[in-house]
Parts: sequence; C-alpha cells; structure tokens
Amino acid sequence: MENSEKFFWGGSIASHQCDGAYDQDGKGPGIMDYVTAGSVSKPREFHDKCRDGVIYPSHYGIDFYHRYKEDIALFKEAGFTALRISVDWSRIYPNGDDNEPNRAGIEHYRDVIKELKNNGIEPIVTLYHFELPMAVVKNYDSWTNRKTIDLYLRYCKTMFTEFKDDVKYWATFNEMNHLDSDMILSDFFTYMNTGLCYSKIENPAYAMTMCSYNMTLASVKAIELGHGINPDFQIGCVFGLTPTYAWSCNPDDSIAAFKAMDRDWYQIDAMCKGEFPQYKINEYKKRGINLEISDEDKEAFKKSHLDFIGVNYYGSSVISTTEENNSGDNFFGGQNNPYLKQSDWGWTIDPKGLRYLLMVLDRRYNLPMIITENGLGAIDKLEEDGTVHDQYRIDYVKAHIDELKKSIKEDKVNCFGYLMWGPIDLISATTGEMKKRYGFIYVDQDDEGNGTLKRIKKDSFYWFKEYTKNGGNSSEEF
Repeated sequence: MENSEKFFWGGSIASHQCDGAYDQDGKGPGIMDYVTAGSVSKPREFHDKCRDGVIYPSHYGIDFYHRYKEDIALFKEAGFTALRISVDWSRIYPNGDDNEPNRAGIEHYRDVIKELKNNGIEPIVTLYHFELPMAVVKNYDSWTNRKTIDLYLRYCKTMFTEFKDDVKYWATFNEMNHLDSDMILSDFFTYMNTGLCYSKIENPAYAMTMCSYNMTLASVKAIELGHGINPDFQIGCVFGLTPTYAWSCNPDDSIAAFKAMDRDWYQIDAMCKGEFPQYKINEYKKRGINLEISDEDKEAFKKSHLDFIGVNYYGSSVISTTEENNSGDNFFGGQNNPYLKQSDWGWTIDPKGLRYLLMVLDRRYNLPMIITENGLGAIDKLEEDGTVHDQYRIDYVKAHIDELKKSIKEDKVNCFGYLMWGPIDLISATTGEMKKRYGFIYVDQDDEGNGTLKRIKKDSFYWFKEYTKNGGNSSEEF
C-alpha cells in the first residue's frame, strides 16, 4: 500500500457490543453471549450457560442488527468515509466446524456492507473481535488446539470469497497481543480473547503461549489465503498498544519502560519480519516452555506479512523500578502519570502519546497504519431539551487528531485514517455498562437494557461533521 491522497474518517464497532439478535437467523452461541453485565466495582462474569434473571448485554446490544440502515445514515451525515465492523464467526459457522456456512449470516453482512458502500463509506472488516463460537471452546479447547487454526482459516476463506469484490480492507484479529500482557492474567481478559478462564487452566502460562502462537500463525496464514483470493486485498491486524514512559532518568526505569512497551510487539514482529522472533522463543524457554516451530510454520511466517497495522490507542503508562513509586494503579499497567489527566474510568488522557507511538511503529516497521480505535468513555447527560453537551469528548478527539496531524506532516508517518471508538454508544466490553458512553450518537438505553433505543446526536456529532467537512479527506492537507 502506497501513500494515498485519501484519508479515512470514521469509527469502529464490534458485533458483540452492538448487534444484539444473538439467537436470530441461525447464529450460534458465541463466547461473549455468556458474559454478564457489570461495572467498575462489580466485574463481569462469564457463565457456562445463560441463567434466568441474569443480564447478558450481547443479547441485545444496541440492536444494530435491525437498525443498521438508520445508524449508517447517521454515520454518513457525520462525515464518515470508513467504518470498521466485525463479523461474528458464530453467525457464519454457528459451531465453528459446521459442514456449510449459515447463509442468513452471510447475507446479513452483505446487506450491511452494501448499505455502507451505498452511503460512500468504506467497509473495513475485522474477522475476529472477541467473537469465537462457544462450541470451539468446548470441543477444541479454543486456541490451545492447532485445529482451531484450520477452522478459522475456513471461516476466513468463506468471508474472503463471498466478499472478494466488495471489501478491500480486512483485519485478521483485534488485540490478540493482550494474550501476553499483564491484563490477560485476569480471568476476564483471558476469556474475552479465548473463551478460557485463566484461573481454571491447569497450566495457564503454557496455554496462553499456545493460544498466542496459534493466533499469530493463523493471522499470517489468513493473509496468504486472502491474497490468493484477491491480490488487491489489504490485510492487516489490529493491536492495542500502550506507550510506556520511564518514571525517572534512572537507567533501570528506562530499561523497564522499554521491556513493558516491547512486550506487546512480538506478534507484529512475527507478522512483519518473516519469522517468529527468537527473543520471544528465548523468553518462553526461561519460563520452562519449549515452543516447537515446524519448518512448515517457518515458511508461513516467511511468505506473508501485514499490509498495514491497525492501532488501538487510548492512553499511556509510566513504570518505575523503585518500590515507593510503583503503585500499579494505571489501567494499562504501571503508574498513572502525574502530568496527565484521567477519564471517568481512570484511563490516562495522553494525546502526545499517540504521536510517540506512531513514530516508534513507523521507524520499526515502515508500514502504513490506521488508527482503528481512539475515544473517551464518559458519563453523558441527556438534557430535558434532548441535547447532549459533550465538550470533553470534542476536546479529547481534537487533541488526538492534532497530534496525528503532526505525526503525518512533521514526522512523515504513513497513516491513512482515523477511526474513533465507538461512533455510537454501545456496550462496554470491559465493564458491560451502557453508561460508559463513547459515541457521537447517544442511544437511549440504560445498563439493564431498558430504553427506547432512540438515536440522538450529541454536540460532538455536529463538531465532527464540520471538522471532516472543513478538514477534507486528503492527508496532504495535514
């Protein structure tokens, strides 16, 4: 992919957070269909089966499944030229290993993609966004089993073939790099990526290593598969990345900061540099894990690489090797930065961190990038006159776009789009709440799923509409 005059403005959503219709049109149960509502003080739970009287937010989402035409029309009005959506694997292959795909599921996504294109919005399709058929967990032990790679590739082949003339941009996975971060050591983050409960796994370190490796291998194989179906496909992968600063000029802090930031990048290395990195294999050996990589696997890593990198960025972290400075109170690990403010949910607000992150990625990989997620979760107030005044969200988005512009204009970073999360209020993946709102569009629904579902334009909607109108779609204008 070369530098393009076209720059995408838009947003990202995920099926399990917005679609609803969890048991309609042949969809099978996915792992997020068993996750309860929650809050900061009450973590989400995941159950073996759905229980009476328990709220499972993915069951209803914001009813995007039935209201997508209305929502896409609003995205167009807001000035969107791209929307990143995810396909729920369990809507295409309800059990993951079915003999034939579910045609109703395919046709649903065909209708959504057609509606996007009719409205001048480029579809960017994520193939795996925490959406795994539950049957794959129960029958194959999720991504610990190499057979899951084959099931995933068959699913990818179906999507690539069905939409080879309709979709150009694909992402193989969303944030699988968290499988080797401190966050994944919690049961919930393990479950969200794999459907497995960390505390119940007999050898969790080995299981997470295999899940991470198999997903990375599946990604490069999917890239080769997709390019074989349509050489014009642009296939990337989306990573949740957090720049980490040293607490002080103590060299130990600098080394710790490098290691903390570098930890999330080995999968990008594997998908860009032609081999699974030896430094990661050595790290596994120190943990007592001997990762065997076959000649066939080595060839797969050698043959395929990412066409672009999707960047999910929300905030930065600080790390210290001195015990008195090591509070560990930052959501992304490490300490909160005393120079920066935090969101209502304690996430560091650091626009300059985005510029720093993009520079490092650009110098390390020299690949096109797209911001696939960036946004502010906040408690919005719906006024009596039906307005929502969210100047804080306008300030947040504008500050990050300003730093993105500097990255492109001054640092010569090749970034071809900004997709905010989520352009319309939807279910929070981490807390299961509705009150943690990100969107330019307010959805009348509470944490229990009650409400009219009416869509209401916030102040940020009108601001973004004018911004994209006046800012144009050319990165050269930056």
